[in-house]
Amino acid sequence: MSDSQNNLSSPFSVEWTHQLLNTDSAFGANDALAQVCSPLYPVKLLPIIDDGVIEHHPSLAETIQQWGMTASVNCCPPVIIKGGEQSKNNFACVEQILEAIHNDHLCRKSVVLAIGGGAALDVIGFAASIAHRGIPLIRIPTTTLSACDSGLGVKNGINYFGKKNFLGVFDPPYAVINDYSFLTTLNDRHWISGMSEAVKVALIKDDSLFDTIESNAETLVNRNMDVAKSIIMRSADLHLHHITEAGDPFEKNESRPLDFGHWSAHKLEPLTEFTLTHGEAVSIGLALDVTISKRLGFLDEHTHRRILSLLHSLNLPTTHEALLNPELIGGLEEFREHIGGKLTLLMLEGIGKPIEIHELDSETVRQAIDELM
Repeated sequence: MSDSQNNLSSPFSVEWTHQLLNTDSAFGANDALAQVCSPLYPVKLLPIIDDGVIEHHPSLAETIQQWGMTASVNCCPPVIIKGGEQSKNNFACVEQILEAIHNDHLCRKSVVLAIGGGAALDVIGFAASIAHRGIPLIRIPTTTLSACDSGLGVKNGINYFGKKNFLGVFDPPYAVINDYSFLTTLNDRHWISGMSEAVKVALIKDDSLFDTIESNAETLVNRNMDVAKSIIMRSADLHLHHITEAGDPFEKNESRPLDFGHWSAHKLEPLTEFTLTHGEAVSIGLALDVTISKRLGFLDEHTHRRILSLLHSLNLPTTHEALLNPELIGGLEEFREHIGGKLTLLMLEGIGKPIEIHELDSETVRQAIDELM
């Protein structure tokens, strides 16, 4: 028998439904969480909460346990972890979560409930995905950024070697619940910085969303919740549609449209010792990449000015002294390593009109930085 006759190949696929629910009270009368959990009964649920959320919602842990009794859910005592990007910079939070999973005897039919901003959701999702080779995860994002973008993603991870998300896995959540009541307690900085991800997805996928954000910039800054909900829902829908319909949910290809503006953003965060929020770093990354797009001859001057003007109208930054750090250009190679294969970056030919490039020389980047600064 030849070697070829000994070789076997058997393709398979896994069906998955990515659930997103919108509510103003996940633990209240409309019971969005109970709706999600009902197919899983009987369920043991472990809530893990960002400490920044507890600071503004000090009775949340008690509320969740009362909800658990009402909904007949075996709810473990909530665990509070450190939030913010610092939670992703070492294993301490991961170990804290794994210890809780171990001590509460969760199994692969249990559920981890992650409540927090994007960084906390990343850490909690990573820990849940490596315990017992994966425990179902329900996310409740509590920031505009995580509600717009990261809460919908299928990625979980922590930082290592000073690199964003160097350790991580692709593991989609069982469900995501956007509870807009949590957004009311955000400070102004975090309220608006998350909108950079809505601007990003509008730039690459939806010119009408860009128009909406542009015409409502002042209203957004003034925290009109009805307008914010509409924009967040559209941004979340665009992110969700890309994940489920674009044919590459686990990013096996080199193209990463949703990472537009992120090659420099991911480098700016550690260069500023994470004093920039992720949303602020993304805003600067967007400003840099649209300026590069203009310098490469893809984007016209009027559209370039219009994009930067919107970022300014939203009180989002477009420059930072860290752009002048010689290490910034290393972000290109780190991005290439992260996506695998050849460098693939998105640039813009117009709003809603992306174009891929595979080379970017450092001199063009420096010229764009000089122009921004």
